[in-house]
Amino acid sequence: MIILLGGGVKKETKKLIENLFLHPKPVRMLLSIKNGSGYTAKISKAVDCTYSHTVKVMSLFEKIGLVVFEKKGRIKRVKLTPEGEEIAHDFEGIIRKFSRLAEKSES
Repeated sequence: MIILLGGGVKKETKKLIENLFLHPKPVRMLLSIKNGSGYTAKISKAVDCTYSHTVKVMSLFEKIGLVVFEKKGRIKRVKLTPEGEEIAHDFEGIIRKFSRLAEKSES
């Protein structure tokens, strides 16, 4: 939802721009894995998402080759593939650009 106040975008511009182009939770999940959260429960907490939704997204990521699961005993760890690393890195750059756009539009 874009809120126009006095002819310009004023509130949560960065978030609005991100939502316009991206679904934020899957992107945040990828970035969470990249930044060290290798367990599904930790990822779901980091992105404020249900565990079941996180598992569903992780399964989709695995299906398209962005993550692999490593099982050690009862513990299942999620790791990015080289392709997943590259995409997560690209998303970090895009989010930085969105932040700069938001700063410019609010000044």
